[in-house]
Amino acid sequence: MKILIIEDEEALRQNLEEFLTAEQFVVESAPDYDAALDKVMNYDYDCILLDIMLPGGNGLDLLRSLKEAHKKQPVLILSAKDSVEDKVLGLEIGADDYLAKPYHLSELLARIKSIIRRNSRDGEQLITYKNVSLNPDSRQVYVNGQEIVLNRKEFDLFYYFMIRPNKLMEKTTLVESVWGDHSDQADNLDFLYSQIKNVRKKLKEADAQMDIQAVYGVGYKLV
Repeated sequence: MKILIIEDEEALRQNLEEFLTAEQFVVESAPDYDAALDKVMNYDYDCILLDIMLPGGNGLDLLRSLKEAHKKQPVLILSAKDSVEDKVLGLEIGADDYLAKPYHLSELLARIKSIIRRNSRDGEQLITYKNVSLNPDSRQVYVNGQEIVLNRKEFDLFYYFMIRPNKLMEKTTLVESVWGDHSDQADNLDFLYSQIKNVRKKLKEADAQMDIQAVYGVGYKLV
């Protein structure tokens, strides 16, 4: 799962990056309005942490830009401004939640997980497709009730497929979502093929009623 932190305070931004990376998220960041606008318009995120007051612009204007571009990306506003008007306006524009500074990291993590659940598979805790179940919080995968062990990137990749069954995913989209922005600019994507090969092997060995199929010249889909 990929998180974008839009925060101008360097120490806080770095603290959030370290905390969320330790929680197994792929983390990107933007320190000002222009950098944030470039990222939200060119990449997709599972949750955006958005500060309202930014150098060069206002976080609420970023929300408006997302709405105008019809880009539905989950947004959690993080701001020292705790007025009712700011909360209401942010939620009306399209934010999913609002958390006032200062906050506990444990509460932030709970809010992020809640937002991601609400925006994938209708908020269900356990994601199930065919005879396979996946728990995003415990990062466990079961086939016919028996757990199969995936490493961090294998799990992230499989999770991405599980919430988008039968949907064709381009290679660059998969790489950006699991390894981070700009990783699609690597000289080759052999590492993606290797990870998918490992996941396919583990699913087959566990008799999963699904497979990750390659679509020549485009990408992959879970069928």
